[in-house]
Amino acid sequence: MKDRIDEGLWAWRQTENHNHMIDLQNGLPASAGEAEVELAFFGGSAFRITSPAGLTMMIDPWRNPPWGTWNWYLYEFPKVEVDIALSTHAHFDHDAVHQLSSNVVLDRLIGTYQFADVKITGIADKHVSDSTHNAYDWAEMTRRLTPMKTNPPDNCRSFDNCMLLIEVGGLRILHWGDNRPNPPQSVWDKVGEVDVALLPIDGSQHVLSDTQVDEVAERLKARLIVPHHYGIWDLTTRGSTLLPPDAWVNGRKDSIWADSGSVRLTPTFVKQQNNRVLCFGEHVAFEKPIPRGKGA
Repeated sequence: MKDRIDEGLWAWRQTENHNHMIDLQNGLPASAGEAEVELAFFGGSAFRITSPAGLTMMIDPWRNPPWGTWNWYLYEFPKVEVDIALSTHAHFDHDAVHQLSSNVVLDRLIGTYQFADVKITGIADKHVSDSTHNAYDWAEMTRRLTPMKTNPPDNCRSFDNCMLLIEVGGLRILHWGDNRPNPPQSVWDKVGEVDVALLPIDGSQHVLSDTQVDEVAERLKARLIVPHHYGIWDLTTRGSTLLPPDAWVNGRKDSIWADSGSVRLTPTFVKQQNNRVLCFGEHVAFEKPIPRGKGA
């Protein structure tokens, strides 16, 4: 029997429309005061960024593994309507753009997309393929247990990665995805210095080791570092092997623990920081379903 991929996108079922994009296309709203950018965390590596003009972008919505033998998440990604859906790479915990109601889909963007008051640049590189620093060397297990090629340059598609640089409201926000810590100089040159670095940081050191995180943040000259890709007790399962980032966060000077799932950032505040950590912890920007074992 031949393999068939016939699920496809299902935007044709959605009752929403892109009238908001038409409004922005016809002119931006008048600005009042200093620009504010909302950064909202949805667990996993998922962030929603809202521009001062009101353009919304969701990066890396997650889903459970499609093979169905074990889950990473206790429930489905929430129903969210955004203007632009983005994904850094083709792994299940980053690629659920089909679950969003979105006007534009930028899946693994390479190059530049510009609209309203936002400029998005996708920078092509490679996924981490050395996980010897992790308690479970999942990259080596992948090589031994599957025919998938993980090592660059001849890796399979899912071990590509596209970092996303969002220029919005006077800020340069970089979503690292699961990129390797040692890209070539040409990639660093394209990224440049950033104001906010969204980096994969968790207690199991699943993507980057603690040392690699420090080196990447320093290389980026990041003013704020925001962890993602970590375990949350009432969102991720133990099967994910992910752990909270608390030890790393608390080991940094003057770390900020957010008290909700979203924050509003201004250039004045961000540019006063220097390699400071802002962590959402267990907070997410949606109402979690009742955790298992808690009753009705």
